[in-house]
Amino acid sequence: MTHSLARSLALAGASGLFLPLSFPKSDLGLLAWVALVPLHWALDGKSKFQAFWIGWLSGTIAFTGMMAWVVTAMNTYGKVPLVISYGLMLLLAAYLGIYVGLYSAGAVWFQILIPRYGLFALPCLWVTLELIRTYALTGLPWGLLGYSQYRQIEVIQIADHMGVYGVSFLIVLMNVTLAELLAWLMPLRRKFRPARLPWELIAMTALLMILSWQYSLGALSEAPFAGIPRSSISIGVVQPNVDQAVKWDTAYREETLARFDRLTEQLGSATDLVVWPEAATPFIFEREPVYQLQLIGLANRVKTPILFGSPALRYYPDRQPYLLNSAYLLSPDGQLLGRYDKHHLVPFGEYIPLKSSLLSFLDKLVEGIGDFEAGPGSTVLTLTPKSQSTASGPAGTPPRAVKFGVAICYEVIFPNLVRQFAANGAEFLVTVTNDAWFGPSAAASQHFSMVVFRSIENHLAFARSANTGISGFIDPFGRIIEATPIFTEQALKATVQVWRPDTFYSRHGDVFAYGCAIICALLFLFGMFRTKESEPDPVPV
Repeated sequence: MTHSLARSLALAGASGLFLPLSFPKSDLGLLAWVALVPLHWALDGKSKFQAFWIGWLSGTIAFTGMMAWVVTAMNTYGKVPLVISYGLMLLLAAYLGIYVGLYSAGAVWFQILIPRYGLFALPCLWVTLELIRTYALTGLPWGLLGYSQYRQIEVIQIADHMGVYGVSFLIVLMNVTLAELLAWLMPLRRKFRPARLPWELIAMTALLMILSWQYSLGALSEAPFAGIPRSSISIGVVQPNVDQAVKWDTAYREETLARFDRLTEQLGSATDLVVWPEAATPFIFEREPVYQLQLIGLANRVKTPILFGSPALRYYPDRQPYLLNSAYLLSPDGQLLGRYDKHHLVPFGEYIPLKSSLLSFLDKLVEGIGDFEAGPGSTVLTLTPKSQSTASGPAGTPPRAVKFGVAICYEVIFPNLVRQFAANGAEFLVTVTNDAWFGPSAAASQHFSMVVFRSIENHLAFARSANTGISGFIDPFGRIIEATPIFTEQALKATVQVWRPDTFYSRHGDVFAYGCAIICALLFLFGMFRTKESEPDPVPV
């Protein structure tokens, strides 16, 4: 191994180690702004082919650190053997590392196509690859770079226009600029380019960072939303901390229900809505009349509607059964006010892709995978609060019905899916989940951090109920009002804002990310056309 290659691999490995530290639980968010600098130095003087493998190594290391919780979920709760669990986790990390490899190869190619100014397109390339990852192979937008900044609310309010991808764009732009600036400051010149001050890049980065900061401060002052009618309601969330190992054990059913009963009683009757976690009931609600009455009795006793998760059993035309992962809204008088069925299912968790053919063997490997079907889409539920605090009306204003959306577990990581609730008229949002599968790993914190961006993108408040945590509340601008520790038994109550701000993102979605994809597609076509033109004419015989 040459000294140059060893140096490049060491630099790529450094970026691979820095990236997961930028995310929860380490929460060193500022590290993300420099994490890619070593990778960019590693690419200096490399071919596109070499750059791909260097980037792939860096990405695989990064996602191994970020996705280590997969082993806990598969081995502890899925009963997959430990060796196979590690193998599958590394396979997943290697797949996700491909996107960093493609970015690295593209970084080299763009600078060859447009010397010096090809650097400006690199943030677009990163965003394009994050967009592809959101949808490819059912989608896995876990660990998008922008999520590392969920606590920097003075910078990330641009997500109400650009989504989380806009924040990723800024982070990559800063990394590229710092890599070039520090290279210029170094006494040793780079191999194939004169070390000139990249003043254009510095100016563009400074301008966009200042604009982002100024816009965020303006949004946090709520000045852009002055005059929009708003009110508030009281919501309670229950975190029962039921051990996943006994969650569906009938011997523990009464104990589980008693825990929900006790925590719900703690919230009091002044609450407008009580939220229980995903699959909260240790039974199929529609199929257990005795337990139905028990649940209705609780709702009647606290005089509050309860939103709870429970599987729904349905049948295909051939009478084969299947399940829906559902959230029911139950009124105090026992009426069902609505139901939302999970639309985006977890592959290998709620269903096995291609189970009938290529992947049928996984039915023997993975214990507990149910046969779930997807629901129809972003159904909005309606709730009439007991009383309503209205900022724009006189005291004693009669309560009006409000609409809200429910994202179940994995769905909340998909920006466009949550956006559909806002587009359909939701005035606040709820997410219910069961993060017990993740154990004490960083996954619960990573999952929670993504909810911050869903709030900002649509400027809607979020209430989150998780079986083992993290449960809590986030305001319409991504500020965390309250959050529980994991593996604690708690009930929280907060007053959340109800309104219809109608952001650019909730109306138009990922326009910014698709714009980046178009720019990259045009550069790709330009590169292909230029390559063909540069080919020598055939020599006549």
